[in-house]
Amino acid sequence: MDLSSILRPEAVKVISEASSKKRLFLRLAEIAEAAYGIDASLAVEALLDRERLGPTGVGKGVALPHARLALATQIHGVFLKIERPLDYDAVDRQPVDLVFALFAPEGSGVDHLKALALISRTMRDSAVCAKLRANDNPGTLYTVLTAGVSPQAA
Repeated sequence: MDLSSILRPEAVKVISEASSKKRLFLRLAEIAEAAYGIDASLAVEALLDRERLGPTGVGKGVALPHARLALATQIHGVFLKIERPLDYDAVDRQPVDLVFALFAPEGSGVDHLKALALISRTMRDSAVCAKLRANDNPGTLYTVLTAGVSPQAA
């Protein structure tokens, strides 16, 4: 599995800001709906439900919100770069500017975990994050993400 198998170029965006975590989730869901046909209202609710279990802000300005959806047929990703970082209640209490959301079918089991591990590994790479922060072109961001970290067994 590599990121190009779960992330489409049209699901990579740069936004100026998000006024709240809920608004961020709404924007992620809208992009998922446009890129993959995922129902936006179900996606927002699933992201909010998952976030209630514990924060998905993993630190160093990165958040990895994820959700399982009953109607999803495969694993999909959405990436957002936020120009004005958002207070996200991250584990290190730092605002978030890089968000990689993952939407997976309810029964995806190990594949969901492998995808989440791949995203986590990619977003923990300081060189990848530096390149993402240095660019505002969605096409360039997609290239950085999909060329980022070599896939390893999860």
